[in-house]
Amino acid sequence: METKVAPGRVAVIGTGLIGTSIALALRGRGTEVLLADRDPAAVRLAVDAGAGTPLYGRPHEPREPSEPLESSEPADLAILAVPPGAVPAALLEAQKRGVARVYTDVASVKERPMAEAVRLGCDMTTYVGGHPMGGRERSGPLAAQADLFLGRPWVLCPTRDTGEEVVGAATALILACGATPVVMHAADHDRAVALISHTPHVVSAAMAARFAGAPGGVLALTGQGARDVTRIAAGDPELWLGILCANARPIADLLEEVARDLVAAAAGLREGEAEGAVADLLARGVAGHGRIPGKHGGRPRRYTAVPVLVADRPGELALLFQAAGVAGINIEDVAIEHSPGRSVGLVELSVRPESAQDLARELRARGWSVPVGEGD
Repeated sequence: METKVAPGRVAVIGTGLIGTSIALALRGRGTEVLLADRDPAAVRLAVDAGAGTPLYGRPHEPREPSEPLESSEPADLAILAVPPGAVPAALLEAQKRGVARVYTDVASVKERPMAEAVRLGCDMTTYVGGHPMGGRERSGPLAAQADLFLGRPWVLCPTRDTGEEVVGAATALILACGATPVVMHAADHDRAVALISHTPHVVSAAMAARFAGAPGGVLALTGQGARDVTRIAAGDPELWLGILCANARPIADLLEEVARDLVAAAAGLREGEAEGAVADLLARGVAGHGRIPGKHGGRPRRYTAVPVLVADRPGELALLFQAAGVAGINIEDVAIEHSPGRSVGLVELSVRPESAQDLARELRARGWSVPVGEGD
């Protein structure tokens, strides 16, 4: 069976953030994209965003899910962009109706949904589990971005039943979205995402929950550290509850490990013995952070941050980046911290250590406020 994805004909079932982002990426490659969602309003928004055309009826007159396809010709590939718990039933329904020749999904949990799909009697020879490692805190079709997956890993979890042409079609999809295919066993994938994604979300939520009852005056002091730690806690609670329940055991194991560390650190602080458990935790934290890959998945690098005071007005960041470009200096990372009660912000430009002095001099020469000694 020969399957073409880009260009070709693809059905995206589920027009939330991930599904619509995939659709936008494929549309940019000339692929015909058909859209479906249990919420007709979500389909209309995705259509209005240019992500494709409705799989059923017209955007303002959607057909019921039980009605037949507009065309008898199946799509080359169907992408099930639904929560983990909804994947098995969605796959069975799509296969019964002949939506496509090949199927994949984008759920962040693989082992449990795939086992349930087998139990339901899905045809596993035409399906391969998938998970693009990209997302945002915002949800819904209006948050979608065509470049959401550029340079990101996209995991495929084939089984012994998965046909080669199915993996080939899913791989073509991944490449069309600008991502990098990675093949893993489903259980290995679930343990991996429990460590790098799911458990961090729960820990972030636990810290953010401390702010719920905090006095407003205290929160007015919030700096970038608190924002960094709690950023991912802003994700959709209903969506995340489904993810956590679908990958419960690996997440629970990791949460217990984190809890043991925190209990030991709390005891050390309470008893005035921070040199033990607390110091050990901080040291292991530095070591663990140092193992996170750097840009483009390469070896972690150390950068020097050059702070610049920037007025909060249109075009200032563009001028700042232009100055760095004129100096021939690549900005590796950017952090922005706004000053409470003032229309200025502190921008930290992370550059290679050997470039910091040149950047500081160039910025000062152009009138930017760079603290004396920074980069020198």
